[in-house]
Amino acid sequence: MTSIAFPDIALRLTLVVLLCGAIGLERESRDQPAGVRTHVLVGMGAAVFTLISAYGFSGFERAGAPIDPTRIAAQVVTGVGFLGAGAIIHQGLAVRGLTTAAAVWISAAIGMAAGIGFYSLAITGTAVVLVALLVFRHVRTGLLHRVQSDRFVLEVEVEPDRVGDMLALVAEHDAVLDSLDCEREGELTAVRLHLRVSPGEDRAALVKAIEDQACVASAHAKRGLELAA
Repeated sequence: MTSIAFPDIALRLTLVVLLCGAIGLERESRDQPAGVRTHVLVGMGAAVFTLISAYGFSGFERAGAPIDPTRIAAQVVTGVGFLGAGAIIHQGLAVRGLTTAAAVWISAAIGMAAGIGFYSLAITGTAVVLVALLVFRHVRTGLLHRVQSDRFVLEVEVEPDRVGDMLALVAEHDAVLDSLDCEREGELTAVRLHLRVSPGEDRAALVKAIEDQACVASAHAKRGLELAA
């Protein structure tokens, strides 16, 4: 275990800011709560702990005390799991935020790689993560659209006491409700329904039937794949 010069420390921490910031920027562009600052701070914390673990106890080693340089860094892996759990949200039957939780977790790994000076791993790992987040999302949308075209999100503004009537109308059209979000907006309630219909069912007919209700101010649908991951 040896000492490390300040310019080397600055280089490693700057690399963490750039790499983890790029991942956080992608997440923030998808309206996720964990954005640039969160990913940079997670990566920076992992890098600092790794630097402390690798270089902070050289004096004890010279004194003959047994030193395990991996012990502190190993706790980062455990600790970051609790942070990632905070990004996961349960909404009815749906679970959201898994991708962001994974991004927070990998940001810690990239911070550790940069902190120990494994630059090639940190840069390559970030590149692979960005490919998975940016490129694979479009590939997934294109490939799965055919088999998941029966999944969509219906956003409706309805009178608060008529939400039940709207749900009954959804059931009449043989649509399956996966999850439901409601939020009061003035005199109306904004309802977001995650629905599934059979391939033979007409989604437009359901939307039109809901729009025609006197208690509904507006209604529009979009594919479920358009949701942020």
